[in-house]
Amino acid sequence: MSSPHIDIDHLATLARLALTPEEKTRFTAQLGDILGYIEQLKTVNVDGVEPTAHATPIFNVLQADEPRPGLSVEDALRNAPAQRDHMIVVPRVVE
Repeated sequence: MSSPHIDIDHLATLARLALTPEEKTRFTAQLGDILGYIEQLKTVNVDGVEPTAHATPIFNVLQADEPRPGLSVEDALRNAPAQRDHMIVVPRVVE
C-alpha cells in the first residue's frame, strides 16, 4: 500500500500550528499511518450493518414532564440573607 501525499505545511497552517522540522517529519508519518488504516477499513464488508452513533443503544431515561406544585415564596426565600418585596437582595455589581 502506498503512502498518500500529505501537505503537512498546509495542515499546520489550517490548524494554526508552528511545527518544527522534526515534528513535521513525525506527524507526516503518523498521519500517513492513520490514512493507511482508514484505507484498510474501506475493504471491510458492512452490508446489512446499520450505522450507529454509539457502541451500545442509548435510550431516553428522563421521566415524563408532569406539572406539580413548586416552592412557596416563603420557602424559596427562607435562607436568603436579605430580601425585599418577595425578591432576594444582592449587592449591586453594575454602577
